[in-house]
Amino acid sequence: MSVSDTTAPVPAAGEGRSLWQDAWRRLRRNKAAVLSALVLAVVILAAVFGPYVVPHAYDTVYSNYVRTPASLEPYPRADAIEPEIRAALRRARVDIASIAVADGVATVEVTSEREIDPRVTRYLERSDLFTNGAVQRLSDDRRSATLTADVQQFHFYLGTDGNGRDMLARILVATRVSLAIGILATAVALVIGVTYGAVAGYFGGKVDDVMMRIVDVLYSLPFIFFVIMLVVFFGRNFVLMFIAVGAIEWLDMARIVRGQTLALKRREFVQAAEALGVENAGILKRHIIPNTLGPVVIYMTLMVPRVIILESFLSFLGLGVQEPLTSLGVLIAEGARNIEGATWLLVYPAITLALVLFALNFLGDGLRDALDPKDR
Repeated sequence: MSVSDTTAPVPAAGEGRSLWQDAWRRLRRNKAAVLSALVLAVVILAAVFGPYVVPHAYDTVYSNYVRTPASLEPYPRADAIEPEIRAALRRARVDIASIAVADGVATVEVTSEREIDPRVTRYLERSDLFTNGAVQRLSDDRRSATLTADVQQFHFYLGTDGNGRDMLARILVATRVSLAIGILATAVALVIGVTYGAVAGYFGGKVDDVMMRIVDVLYSLPFIFFVIMLVVFFGRNFVLMFIAVGAIEWLDMARIVRGQTLALKRREFVQAAEALGVENAGILKRHIIPNTLGPVVIYMTLMVPRVIILESFLSFLGLGVQEPLTSLGVLIAEGARNIEGATWLLVYPAITLALVLFALNFLGDGLRDALDPKDR
């Protein structure tokens, strides 16, 4: 007699989660870090695509709108159009009988003791406020005429600077430059620091002593003098900034990775790879460096705001990017010089910089908590 198999199948064990999966789940529960990531995403998108959307270029000068306050209403205001028309026609040797403005078109009645040249409209077009000047009516004796011109209206939502350039466009470009310098300098520090620290920590001994003494010597060099020397020899430019900053910031990264490597090289999986005959380069590439990425990612998010602040400080001293290109440090320096008469030149760039720095720091704190192995 056969006995039927009534044994129930053993349920499969739940799948394990890797360190990165577990860190991602805990990071999503950190509302401050998630909100900071969203803010950073919005800021980056605005910095990348914003200059192509705003109506003004960051380097376009509007001489009639120097230090114009921020406003949602278009410029020029209605009460400013008539004085601009009178100023434009002052050299035309005509008498203005009346001025009317409607639907963005200015209509001017003029008279003169002698014949009026139809080219009188060129005086209006010399102004940045008026275009498409035309003579709509000219009397038989050519001593009175009706002139029309389109009034150019501009929106300056964050005002203009001391040269008449749109602050919104300049802040977007400045944010792009500052973020690019922060990210590129951090990338340079990441490549140099991780490689240098991993090699020093893994080989140890005299190799480690020599490599870390080089780091100590570089630490002793005054950074500001190093930047001044680069500026003297190569001039101020965008590439120089992130090379100079990244060439110094990698020192901290190297020390962090070296400390992690000293602990990792004694782990069983590294010793097993050595016993199997894996080359040193393969061990560093497959076992050492990947296991140091947790602290490295955290440090990267904290390094970017440090680099941005450092770039802002150098730009404040006049060692940053050159005009007409700008950065948040350049705008803040300009705003500080004009704070008494034009506070918006300082307030808006400072708010932008503070927003970026707060978001990066909160995101760094969230990544630190999510990747801390003691909290798993």
